[in-house]
Amino acid sequence: MTIRIVPGGATLGARVEGLDLSHPLSAEVFEQLLQALGRHGVLSCPRQELSATQLRDFSANFGRLEVNVAGAYQEPGLPEVMVLSNIVENGKPLGLSDAGQDWHTDMSYNRMIAFTNVLYGIRIPHRDGQPLGNTEFCNMHAAHEALPDAWKRRLEGMTVLHDFDKFWEMMRRERGSTRPPLTPAQRAARPPVSHPLFLVHPITGRRVLYANPGYAIRINEMDEKESAEALEFLFAHQTRPEFRYAHRWEVGDVLMWDNMGTIHNAIPDYRPDEPRYIKRCQVMATRFFHDDGTPRAVADTALAGA
Repeated sequence: MTIRIVPGGATLGARVEGLDLSHPLSAEVFEQLLQALGRHGVLSCPRQELSATQLRDFSANFGRLEVNVAGAYQEPGLPEVMVLSNIVENGKPLGLSDAGQDWHTDMSYNRMIAFTNVLYGIRIPHRDGQPLGNTEFCNMHAAHEALPDAWKRRLEGMTVLHDFDKFWEMMRRERGSTRPPLTPAQRAARPPVSHPLFLVHPITGRRVLYANPGYAIRINEMDEKESAEALEFLFAHQTRPEFRYAHRWEVGDVLMWDNMGTIHNAIPDYRPDEPRYIKRCQVMATRFFHDDGTPRAVADTALAGA
């Protein structure tokens, strides 16, 4: 199979042509996708027709799949496949709403961080011929490179504490949210964890800014006031317009992005009567890190997908 990776010309994003994700990947095509994901941050594969099982099997090429800590809105029999939707039938939501999440990257609250999200668009709302609910991204390679040298020196070697509860409680405060509070068992399953503020990206070998507005609560090596001021600066810096790219969804799109090299935001511009239905897998970075979070040797990464 021959595929083409077509860059979109923005700071992030490329389209993959000639690929049917319902079939197993060859080693050559997998390596093309892996390198393109590191280089472009966001890949779209248009015009796909997939079952939930096929979506799961494609996603599993890239690492171990996460089962969400909340334990809800999963595909029956396939807990690795989560449903994102605003559709309500017989008073019951069909999926978890991702509207109003604001800028974040996924699973930084976990010792094993996320590598890629894989989303399959089944129903996409449109209005006046334009897609709604588009997904925005910011380039964290570029955000690190553009940091003033004084900030790079000041923050060198520092770590950030990430907490799942920060994001969950923010989403519970959204108007119309049906999310319950996390149970004590769910909180215990996701205690706060720390990661380097400047993460060396395992594909590109370059540094990325790993300061996550959704989950980051404290720079450990600073006092509380200094940490709050630094995070406020970093959160504003990493979302500057020149780092941004937006994917315009269409039915049949499979969209995947690199959670280490990007942060993202789903634009909540659609109404409850404009149905959106997407299936998602989250892939942990087991290809690049051991379960304790330490980096794998380069020779190990080819064996670490499962």
